[in-house]
Amino acid sequence: MVQNNAESAAHWQKEIYLNGFAGQRLRVAVAPGALEQQARTAMSPEAFAYIAGGAGLESTVQNNRSAFEKYKIVPRMLRDVSVRSTAIEIFGQTYAAPVFLAPVGVLELVNPQADVAVAQAAHAMRVPYIFSNQASKPMEEAARAMGDTPFWFQLYWSKSRELVASFVQRAERCGCRAIAVTLDTTMLGWRTRDLDIAYLPFLEGKGIAQYTSDPVFQKLMDEPSPPAERRTPTWHSVAGLVSMTHNYPGNNFLAKLFSGRPLKAVRKFVSLYSNPALTWDDLSFLRQHTKLPILLKGILHPDDARKALDYGMDGIVISNHGGRQVDGAVGTLDMLPAIREAVGARMPLLLDGGIRGGADVFKALALGATAVCIGRPYAYGLAIGGAQGVQEVVQNLLADFELTMGLAGCTRVREINENSLT
Repeated sequence: MVQNNAESAAHWQKEIYLNGFAGQRLRVAVAPGALEQQARTAMSPEAFAYIAGGAGLESTVQNNRSAFEKYKIVPRMLRDVSVRSTAIEIFGQTYAAPVFLAPVGVLELVNPQADVAVAQAAHAMRVPYIFSNQASKPMEEAARAMGDTPFWFQLYWSKSRELVASFVQRAERCGCRAIAVTLDTTMLGWRTRDLDIAYLPFLEGKGIAQYTSDPVFQKLMDEPSPPAERRTPTWHSVAGLVSMTHNYPGNNFLAKLFSGRPLKAVRKFVSLYSNPALTWDDLSFLRQHTKLPILLKGILHPDDARKALDYGMDGIVISNHGGRQVDGAVGTLDMLPAIREAVGARMPLLLDGGIRGGADVFKALALGATAVCIGRPYAYGLAIGGAQGVQEVVQNLLADFELTMGLAGCTRVREINENSLT
């Protein structure tokens, strides 16, 4: 779908209806609720719990959605909207639409091609993709699938600064345009769905491809580790070891198993993964190791946004991790106006959390977002139809947004502002 063609959204809508007349429907459901239910049938219970679940009572997940209902669009009439453009600019780079694919980890839970399939769809749609630190495929593989479509890298700050530097340098080398540092996952939130089934995919060696493909991590694996707690083996733990070995790089299963490196990798990852001691002063280390723009992902308070400016950061992703970290937290859209007021026009703001349709994108832009991120919807598309499923989800959202923009009387993203809402 060519984003700056005024007929692009209408053409896609027409194609859906004409294909339906011929007895062909989209692979993925268009309505967000139906999409989630369709994906649920395509996923294992463990995968659906991990992707769909939130922390605690999941009230933050609900808050992300309910925040959008507080604002209403006020369409304006008799404006020439025959020519429309959804293009935006961030850090001097023009993007076809104000929609990014957010980092979602452990995508091998829903499709074996995982991050590479998402990258293929992102490239097909010319939509930027933020690679996950907890990817199922190394960033270099996903980068090749992106072609000339811009992509960013999400960084989890581990306990090893050497590993942090290595990740960032690899991101630069493979062509990433920016680094988004996730701040809200210094510890895992109390994720009730995962806890109910006692399942954490990392213990099976899933979602750690950025680590096992990294030379610094491979060196760290050879360092002495504290003795592991001895547990009586069960058939379930043996199956986990088999999965762990299968997920480790290499084709010779027995060689991998007897080397002991798959188990070492998981143990080293668990010991390094998160860093609750991280502070604002640590950000200077990152600035020393990359020339790329740095965004802070997880900012929810205007004072933290001002601090981001004070510490020389380049942008913010307003996010509560899709409601997966703190139960009862504020919805991201609720905090957007105050954060935009705090930073003015000095940095781009991406809004993450609760985006499900074109009207949501419109409302976020009207309240000051530069762009938005989507996560669960495209993961559902991946589960249903691989790269094609992701592409259809993205195409539907972009068409919905473009039509909403035109029907509201706007021809350019910059025309969408607080006067568009009530």
